[in-house]
Amino acid sequence: MLDFQDLAPDITRQRLVVEGYPSFAITDAHIRDYLSELSAVTGMITLIEPVTHVSDRYGWAGWIHWETSGAHFYSWERPISFFSVDLYTCKAFDPRAVLDFTRDYFRATEIVGKEF
Repeated sequence: MLDFQDLAPDITRQRLVVEGYPSFAITDAHIRDYLSELSAVTGMITLIEPVTHVSDRYGWAGWIHWETSGAHFYSWERPISFFSVDLYTCKAFDPRAVLDFTRDYFRATEIVGKEF
C-alpha cells in the first residue's frame, strides 16, 4: 500500500464505500431514486439530478453531483447480483445512516462499509 499523508488537513474530506448483495434486480429507476434519497440522508444539496448508464458488459452505473462533491453507484447482475456505492464529500455526514439506509433500500442480504 502506498503511504498517504493528509496534504490539506484544513479541508474536510470524507469518503465511504458501501457494498452489498441486493435482494432484487436493480434498475435505472432504483439508482436514480436511491441517489436522490441519499442526498437527504447525507444532508447534501443536489446540483444535478442523478445520471445513469448501462453497459452490456459491466452493468449499471450512476452518479449524483452535490454542492459538496458527489456519489457513484455501480450494480452488477452477473456474475453475481452486487452493488457498490462510493461517496466522496467535503461536508461531514453520518456513515452509519448511509449504511442503514442503503441496507434497507436494497433489502440487502449482506452489506459492508469502509471509511477512508
